[in-house]
This record gives sequence, C-alpha cells and structure tokens, in this order.
Amino acid sequence: MNWYEKLNDYFPVEEMKSRKHMEILLREKSNMYYKDEGPNHVMMYVETPDFCFIDYLFVSKDARGQGLGHQLIAKLKKKDKPIILEVEPIDYEDTDTEKRMRFYQREGFHHAKSIGYKRRSLATDEVNTLEILYWSPSDASEESIYEQMKHTYEAIHTYKDIEVYGQSYEPVHEVFTYKGKEK
Repeated sequence: MNWYEKLNDYFPVEEMKSRKHMEILLREKSNMYYKDEGPNHVMMYVETPDFCFIDYLFVSKDARGQGLGHQLIAKLKKKDKPIILEVEPIDYEDTDTEKRMRFYQREGFHHAKSIGYKRRSLATDEVNTLEILYWSPSDASEESIYEQMKHTYEAIHTYKDIEVYGQSYEPVHEVFTYKGKEK
C-alpha cells in the first residue's frame, strides 16, 4: 500500500486532500510541504520559518504503542518552533478520536480554545468542526497560532483548489474565528 492509500484508508473522507492536491503541494510547495514516510508511518507537514503544521500523521496499527508517533513529534520539536495540527473533536463512539487526543496531550499539546474552525468539505459538502492543538517551546499566544493557521489554510489547504476540485473552499475569514482579547 502506498503512502496516499495509507492516509486515505485512515482519515475520514471529509478531511482528506486528493492525491492530486498533495502531489501538487509536494512538487510546487517543496520549500514548505513535506512527506516523512516509513514502512509504518506517513507524516505530511508544513514547515515555515515560524512554525510547523502537521497536515496528516498516520502510524500503522502494527506499530502503535511502540513510540513511533512520539519519535515523529520529537523530530519536529527539535526544530524549536510551535507545532500546530487540527483534529476531529472527541467522538465517544469512535475510540480513535479519544486515543488521538490523549496521545497529543501526552506530547504536551494544548487545545486552542479561542480559535474556532469550521470548514466545508469539498468531498461531502458538509461543514466540519475541527479543533486546533498546538505545542510551543516558547509559550506562543493563541493569537499567533490563529495567524499561523490562517496562513496554512491560504497557502496549503486552498492552494489550487479550483484547479484540483473544480470549486473553491470558503475564504479564510469564514472558516476561522478568534475569540481572544481585543487589541
């Protein structure tokens, strides 16, 4: 099974980018969009001078519980910049969502409570709510995480969306909200 099939089998259809979209990102955004792949994992991530964003992290069932996820996160933490990711809210009928959240909490990630994120899936046309988690070596503010997520959405998630999907995602101001202190 190739890297895309592994991701596509594991992640919900409403969260997946198409193979074409990911290949375009790997080719045309090669200065910031990366694939870390091994026999038991696939991690797709963004790295900018200011932060890292984990787009997808998959560890095979055979390798879970052996520290591989921890090693992949540790590799990003060594870059000494905030790490951001988006996850589905916990669904107590889907034990994987709870296990994922516990894993990220053990790794020191915090829930960005002041950031709202609702995005319409181009695959299902349903609006999905996602939660933003982040880890920071320097206590980054949620406002800075919000700005970095907006950047990721515009630079990665919506990159060539009309070309790839025949339609566009909503504009960033309709997808993200920030309920922090006013300036």
